[in-house]
Amino acid sequence: IFSLISAWQTGEWSINSLMDLPMNILSIALMMKLGLAPLHFWMPEVLQGISLPTGLILSTWQKIAPMALLLQTSHLINLNLAIALGLTSIMVGGWGGIGQTQLRKIMAFSSIGHLGWIIVILKFDPQLSLLNFVLYIIMTAAMFMSLTTISATKMLEISTSWSKTPALTTTTMLILLSLAGLPPLTGFAPKLLITLELVKQNATLLAVMVMFISLLALFFYIRLTYVVTLTLSPNTPNSLLTWRTASRSYSTTAIMNTMALILLPITPTLLLL
Repeated sequence: IFSLISAWQTGEWSINSLMDLPMNILSIALMMKLGLAPLHFWMPEVLQGISLPTGLILSTWQKIAPMALLLQTSHLINLNLAIALGLTSIMVGGWGGIGQTQLRKIMAFSSIGHLGWIIVILKFDPQLSLLNFVLYIIMTAAMFMSLTTISATKMLEISTSWSKTPALTTTTMLILLSLAGLPPLTGFAPKLLITLELVKQNATLLAVMVMFISLLALFFYIRLTYVVTLTLSPNTPNSLLTWRTASRSYSTTAIMNTMALILLPITPTLLLL
């Protein structure tokens, strides 16, 4: 509504004339749409109740419009509000995912944590937030597409996928480590750049807090990686193929998985774009 009113009054879509109270209300509304904590309660439950392809759309495509509005209004966002919601989201994203066994809920809390990183840096460097958001979409889409191919919605199901699709299971493990932000994978780039930017902005304490809180998320990513690759089902099936598997092309999944793993070396090029 505020965006439409601004466009009506100024005749352009660039939002640069909102006052503090309307801007704070607009920011909170957009952050609730993104699923940021403490406005996140709808997201894990909704994501758990829908299919994996629909969850892919909810976690990526549905977030583009509110993020575009936040990027347009980044110069008007209250800094304390952005930092508070960002830190809370990173903590909730890590803490909420620790005890989960449902993969869709784990991805929901992963999404909350990643969006927390994006919002923390939004006021300092909107371009870096945009880069982080693009890499988040790539990694999340790759993870959902891999889970859809394996047809896994629980940790028990993904732990038995090795005998059927060893290559895809291996890349799924690496995507999880990329989401965790470990080098030399794609997910390391935004965390490194955000930390360096916060230090450059004399927000060293904030950078330290963000990194320490992120260890919570790192724990459940590594736990899930352990379940995927280092545990085998006691009843390994004789067949290497899922029964009555439909013949499908997995080229899109392969491309997304590759992008989710090897974009770190070309990060400087992405920044120039």
